Amino acid sequence: MTTGLNTIQRRTFLKQAGLAGTALVLGVYASACTPTEPEGEIRAFRPGIDDIPEGTALGAFVIIDADNSVTIMSHRPDMGQGTFFSVPLIIAEELGVDPSAITIKKAPGDEKYGPQGVGGSASIRSMWEPMRKVGATARQLLLEAAAQTWGVTASACSAKEGWVWKTGGTDKLSFGELAPLAATLPIPAQPTLKAIADFAYIGKSVPNPSVPAKVTGTADFAMDIQRPGMVYAVVERAPFGATLKTLDDQEAKAVVGVEQVLQVRRPVDKHTFDGVAVVANSYWAALKARKLLKIEWEMPAATHDSDAVLARCHEEAMKGTAAPVIRTGDAGKAFAAANQTLDLVYETPFAAHAAMEPQNVVVEITDQGCELWIGNQFPDDVKKEAATFLGLDPTQVQVHMAFMGGGFGRKSQTDVAMEALAVAKAVNKPVKLIWTREDDIRQSAMRPPTVNRLKGALDERGKLVSLEHTVAAPSLAYGIWGMHSPDRIPGFLVEPMGEHVYLVPNLQANFALVDVDPLPITWWRSVYASTNAFGHECFIDEMAALAGKDPFDFRMEMMTHNPRFMRLMDKLRSLSGWDTPMAEGKARGVAVVKSFESTVGHVVEVSRRENGEARVDKVYSVVDCGLAIHPDTVKAQVEGSIVMGLSAAVKPGLTVKNSAVVEGNFHDYPVLRIHETPTMDIHILESEEDPTGIGEPALPPLAPALANALYALGGQRIRKLPIDLSAV
Repeated sequence: MTTGLNTIQRRTFLKQAGLAGTALVLGVYASACTPTEPEGEIRAFRPGIDDIPEGTALGAFVIIDADNSVTIMSHRPDMGQGTFFSVPLIIAEELGVDPSAITIKKAPGDEKYGPQGVGGSASIRSMWEPMRKVGATARQLLLEAAAQTWGVTASACSAKEGWVWKTGGTDKLSFGELAPLAATLPIPAQPTLKAIADFAYIGKSVPNPSVPAKVTGTADFAMDIQRPGMVYAVVERAPFGATLKTLDDQEAKAVVGVEQVLQVRRPVDKHTFDGVAVVANSYWAALKARKLLKIEWEMPAATHDSDAVLARCHEEAMKGTAAPVIRTGDAGKAFAAANQTLDLVYETPFAAHAAMEPQNVVVEITDQGCELWIGNQFPDDVKKEAATFLGLDPTQVQVHMAFMGGGFGRKSQTDVAMEALAVAKAVNKPVKLIWTREDDIRQSAMRPPTVNRLKGALDERGKLVSLEHTVAAPSLAYGIWGMHSPDRIPGFLVEPMGEHVYLVPNLQANFALVDVDPLPITWWRSVYASTNAFGHECFIDEMAALAGKDPFDFRMEMMTHNPRFMRLMDKLRSLSGWDTPMAEGKARGVAVVKSFESTVGHVVEVSRRENGEARVDKVYSVVDCGLAIHPDTVKAQVEGSIVMGLSAAVKPGLTVKNSAVVEGNFHDYPVLRIHETPTMDIHILESEEDPTGIGEPALPPLAPALANALYALGGQRIRKLPIDLSAV
C-alpha cells in the first residue's frame, strides 16, 4: 500500500506528543543516586506520611533495599488500562524478581523517567523494549557484582526471585547485598534480554495489586486528597465561544462559607473559554453559590447545532472533492468499469467520554513552588504548562499522579489543571477544583461526529476490486493544533484504512474537513478507528450480500495474504460456531478491524424479545495483540471496550444546540447498565510477536458487528448510530 500527499501517520503525532519514548533507557541510570521522593504506593496516598524507599537505586526505576525489598517505579499514569502494574511487570521479569514480592510506586512527573503520557494504546508497545532493557541492565549489574564478589565470570551466575546464584552450586547472594556494589559498576551498553521461552511471569495470570486497592477504596485518587487550609472551587462555564457580558454575584457571595467569586479563563488546546469560579470552605457551599450566580453571556456571531454539523458532513462527503490520504491503484477507474457497485453513506454522532470519575484536581502554590494532585494522561505536560503559567522552573513543580477513574482521551488535556492553577494563584490557598457530572458532559471536549461514504465494486467472480472510503468530519489535527492542509493530512483521520486487513487491488481513503470551531473536540477511545470502522465494516457486509457470499467467507477471501489475519478468523469462526445455524429469532454478525497495530474480530449474537425489541446476547472476541504481557489486563480491556462500544452504538449521542451541549447526566446521556451487558467469550491468540495496543482495538469492530447481526435478524440495514434496539 502506498500513502499519498505527505501523509502524517498517527504514530508521528504520538511521538511528537511524547508517547513513543524509545530513547527512555538513555541517561536514566544514575549510579548510587536515589530518585526524588517516589510516591503514591498502592496504599491510599496521605500527604506527609508517605514512605520514601531507602536503598540503592539501579537507575531511575529500580530501588533495592538492604533487606532485599525491591521497589519499581511505575511512570505511566493508570486510567484503568493497567499500566500501574503492566509496565513494572516487564521490569520485574527481566530483573528476576517475583512481581508479588515487589513494591510499586507511582513516579512523579519528571523528565528523568522519559515521556510519561498515555494514549493511543501506546504504553506497552512503546515501553516493551525500553523497560526490558531497564530490568535487564539492573540484573546484569547485580550479576557482575556477584561475579566480582565470588571471583567468577558473570556468565557463571544467574538471577532468580531476588537472589543471584552461582551456577552449579548452592552459593547465593541477595539483591540487597549486591546492590551497593552493582550501583558503582559501568552500565552495560547492550544488556542481554531473556528469551521469551524463559519468561516466568509475563503472559501469566499474575495478580495485579491495584485491583484489591481499588475494590477496598485504598487506591489513591485526586478526589481523596486533603491539604491544610484547602478551599473548594466550582466554575460556571460559558457556552463554547461565548464571553462574559454581565455578572451579578451578590446572592452567591452571601452564601455562608463563600470566600471569593472570580472570573477565570480555561485554555483548551487552541481555544480559551470563559468561566466564573466560586471559592468556598466546602464543596457544597461552592455548589450552592454557583447556582445563585446571575450571568449573561455574549454569544458569538455564529453558533453550532449538531444536526447542522452532520448535514455539512453529508454535504462534504458527497461532493467528491475530499483530499486523498491513502491510494493504491485507481479506485475510481475500477469503480467506473465495474458491473456491480455500491455507493453508501454512514453516520456517527458527537459523543462524550463519560468517565466514571469526573474531572478534579488539587493545587497548592507556595513560595517554594507548586504541587498538583491529579489524574491526567500527560503529567509531564501538566508540569511544563504549570511552570510556564506560574513563571517557575519545572523543577519547582511537582505532579503527583493519582489513579484515574477512566480517561478515554478526555484526560489527555491540561485545561482542568490550568483552571485550578488560576484559581489557586488568585486566592493564595490550596484549592480542590471539582467538576460535576453535568460539567464533565457539557463542557468537555467531545468525540467528533463523522459521515463515511463508501464506494465499492465487484468483479465477475464477486471479488472486491475497488474500495473508496471518504471521511467527512471535524479534524482533531485542526481542532487541537490548528493544523490542516489538503496536501498534508494526518493518517489517523482515515483510520483504520492505514492498517487495512483486506487486500484490495484498488484502494483509496479521502478526508474532507468540517470546521466546528470553537466547539472543542478531542481523542475518544479509538476515535476515528471506531467511527470510520462502523461504516467500513457494515459496507463490507453489504458488499458480501451483493456478491451473494457469506460475510465471513467474503472477508477471508481478502485475507489470504496475511497468516495472522487468517489464524484470527479461523479461531473466531470456530469459537462463535459461525457455521452452525441459529435458532429462530436469533442471528449473528461479524466485523474485524486492525487498529493500534492489533487486530480484533467480534461475532455478536442478537435475539428478538417477545415485545419485538432486539437484545444483544453474546459477543465472541478473538484478539491478536502480539505477546500478551498480562492476559488479565488484556481481557479486561476487551470487556471494557465492548461495554463502551455498545454504549456508543445503542445509547443516544450528544446533542449540540446554540454551541452548548444539551445532555448533562446519565439520565439523558445513559451508558450501558449491567443488565444490558452481554455475555462475553474472549480468546487471546498466543504469540511471541512484540506486544501491540490493547486499550482501544476491541472497540471499533463492536458497532458494525452488532449492525450486521441486526440485519441478519430482521433484514434492515443500519447506516446510522445510535441504534434504537426497540425499532429494528
